[in-house]
Amino acid sequence: MTQKKRTLIFGTTLILIGTILGLVISSNFNLHANGYTEEANISKEAIDILTKTGQAMAEVTAAVKPAVVNISSTKTIRTPGFQSPFFEDPFFRRFFGDDFGHLGRPREYKQSGLGSGVIVDKDGYILTNNHVIRDADEIMVKLSDKRDFKGKVIGTDPKTDLAVIKIDSNHLPVIKLGDSEKLKVGETVIAIGNPFGLNQTVTSGIVSATGRANVGIADYEDFIQTDAPINPGNSGGALVNVRGELVGINTAIFSTSGGYQGIGFAIPSSMAKAVMDNLIHKGKVVRGWLGVSIQPVTPDLSKQFGIKDDKGALVGDVTEEGPAEKAGLQRGDVIIEYDGKEVSEPSTLRNSVAGTPPGKKVTLKIMRDGKMQKVDVTITELPADMQKLHGEFDNLLKGVIVQGLTSELRKNLNIPKRITGVIVTNIEEGSPAGGLLITNDVIIEVNRKRINSMKDYEAVVSRIKSDQDILLLVYRNGSTTYLSLSSR
Repeated sequence: MTQKKRTLIFGTTLILIGTILGLVISSNFNLHANGYTEEANISKEAIDILTKTGQAMAEVTAAVKPAVVNISSTKTIRTPGFQSPFFEDPFFRRFFGDDFGHLGRPREYKQSGLGSGVIVDKDGYILTNNHVIRDADEIMVKLSDKRDFKGKVIGTDPKTDLAVIKIDSNHLPVIKLGDSEKLKVGETVIAIGNPFGLNQTVTSGIVSATGRANVGIADYEDFIQTDAPINPGNSGGALVNVRGELVGINTAIFSTSGGYQGIGFAIPSSMAKAVMDNLIHKGKVVRGWLGVSIQPVTPDLSKQFGIKDDKGALVGDVTEEGPAEKAGLQRGDVIIEYDGKEVSEPSTLRNSVAGTPPGKKVTLKIMRDGKMQKVDVTITELPADMQKLHGEFDNLLKGVIVQGLTSELRKNLNIPKRITGVIVTNIEEGSPAGGLLITNDVIIEVNRKRINSMKDYEAVVSRIKSDQDILLLVYRNGSTTYLSLSSR
């Protein structure tokens, strides 16, 4: 046999072997593929379960969506003017023109905002966040059926970031209020709102945690944490359970980027209902007061005060003539139970006391010298001088948040007894007084009228017109000084 024939036979054999191997591999692949396909088949039971779950979510959503509204607000931002000799200097005017002098004049511009709200009464009462409608000149409410109404502010509560507005309509769809106290971690919830102005957006998730405090959003915090996606514009919208009940008002997100990152917060319906009822029927929120300064119980402190665990609220100070002092509470007492409810941390006690009607007698369980005792206390209303006034005036003191001078503030800030007035605790962005007043200034006089209390301050400032200049006498850094707020 010649070499040529041997090569031809060898080549043909290789081709045959390759063909056979290809057929085998192809056959095996098809078998595996068919087997994989069989494994990926979805059972009828699984489809039925998912279909029923989807239908249930759709039914809940359809029932509550009509009661969630879009809220748009417009407010006027005024910036204070400032004077400089350079503005009138002919040299500068020669180079920069006559408009150069206008740079120091007060300016104002319109700012728009978007948010959400929940209809809680068929006659037009709507629950939302305070920051959605704060300082608004005009509020517009758009219903799910595209109707537009002007909204009227019934009342606001900056301490919980809640507000109630009303529209002139009736027979409106409402969401039934649920009991947020019964919410459990892991429970399914649905968030409905208008993120980025996209009306009637629905997202779902679970309750990640309850009782979240120290978030830094409001004075009184008891948030529901959820992973249901919440974005800007969702504020004031509804968080509902699988029964279609309102269990929370969506309020804020925790974010390092400005966008949603899996952590959202909602004000529980139990807190929202109490605030709403107060605003509608009393025009303000009346809170209970115990008269103690409290702090967390750390592991080191629990050993010092003879407590088995780190739960409770440690009393650091007792206000003179307050309810706690009259009931016999002392420094060093650890409050572990309030009116039958366990006190796990100071925020729990603070929220419970605030929600107690003044005049009610409650029983406290305390630890004193390692022994448990019971103390009966009659809760009273928080004194006016201990409440903050959030500067909701239509004049140059708008956005200036003040509080009465308490003995604790005097001691902490070393303010002499001869100084009377109200203390500035914060100045909101865009306030005309920003840049002149600063935190911890004590306002002694307003337009030469002496200020001795919060009542004096509110009475004087509420009469000042929007275009009226204001002369202030303030105590700052150990001395008094005059400040002039000008609208020109």
